[in-house]
Amino acid sequence: MKGLTDKRVVITGGAGGIGTTTAARFLEEGSQVIIMDRDQNACQRIEQQFPALEKSIICDVSSPDSVKQAFEQFHERLGGLDILINNAGISIRHRFIDINLNGVFFVAQQAALHMLAGEGGVIINMGSTNGLAGYHYYSDYNASKSGVIELSRSMALELGPTIRVNAVCPGFIMTPMQEAEYTPEMQRAFYEKLALKRRGSPDDVASLFAFLASDEASWITGQHFVIDGGELAGGLASQP
Repeated sequence: MKGLTDKRVVITGGAGGIGTTTAARFLEEGSQVIIMDRDQNACQRIEQQFPALEKSIICDVSSPDSVKQAFEQFHERLGGLDILINNAGISIRHRFIDINLNGVFFVAQQAALHMLAGEGGVIINMGSTNGLAGYHYYSDYNASKSGVIELSRSMALELGPTIRVNAVCPGFIMTPMQEAEYTPEMQRAFYEKLALKRRGSPDDVASLFAFLASDEASWITGQHFVIDGGELAGGLASQP
């Protein structure tokens, strides 16, 4: 992708799943990457796995103080910020709003302050198809992800033209978090509903993050991008 070489990138929730795969993608693009995650052991494993990684920083995105301190450490290491991949989130039935919505806001707020003090940048927030359609028994999670989409639109208006802001809305992406929540039978039943008849991978989402952060997407802001294998095309998401 054009314009990602030497860009200073922070990825929240970077020590697992989509975050780790996204970190690998930006390293391939020649970016300088720091991950933020609350799991210290996982951060240490990622540092060993990717020697080119600049640093991992322990951060609880639901705590404004923790986020502020993490960005201070980021600034000390790289001196500025060009791209935020605001990926941290949970799907288990616990603290949806604190992490998925409040956490996105706290991180984006700090990132914007650093970008506005520099030459601008790109913020990409993690939404979900759950923020665009109703799902059984996911009301609180759906509300958090819908909030992320609307937050991203409003941020794009408030921070433009200096900062571009978009949201990525994946469907069912197979990560360790999803494997822990869904049995193989549940997974297969879901895939059969999709137009593409296969599960999505973290690589699929990382590619979209890379495009939206690049110069090739320089006129795109205030949008949400669905990546779901056709899940929403026929209203499939709301089926039991």
